[in-house]
Amino acid sequence: MISFDTGSHRFNLRAAAVIFQAEHLLLHRVDEDTFWSLPGGRVEPGEHAAQTVIREMQEEVGAVIHTEKTLCIAENFFTHNGQATHEVGIYILARLEQGSALLDLTAAHFGSEDRTRLTFSWFPLKQLSAIDLRPVFLQRLLQAEDFPLAHVVQRESHFEISY
Repeated sequence: MISFDTGSHRFNLRAAAVIFQAEHLLLHRVDEDTFWSLPGGRVEPGEHAAQTVIREMQEEVGAVIHTEKTLCIAENFFTHNGQATHEVGIYILARLEQGSALLDLTAAHFGSEDRTRLTFSWFPLKQLSAIDLRPVFLQRLLQAEDFPLAHVVQRESHFEISY
């Protein structure tokens, strides 16, 4: 995975899947965390971002997805568990394969990453502002009607979006 410590920061290259269904968005959460995020993970050397989200969804929850287009490139600067982090995130529109158990909007779905349990749940788009979704710029970006390619720079909770 492309993640390393530079001395002052941890650097991550992350890819995330943006999956919509019936005015809902699929999010996941690590059991120890209090916030939700888009499913995905760190890019492996030699792997492009679309391959990463396909692999991560298969590994974490056994789901097959199909990627469509890149929605956003984000430079995200934040602190998590006391670690200053500089993350470049690539956010990719994707869809679940027909017949996937994850398409059930009413159920919580469970997966894992290594030995850590993950919860996958669907959230109505109109209620995203009511949950702790990270990075926070997603609350605004994902409620847009059109998705031109965006570039985001976020430092903690302050962000700028340019198209």
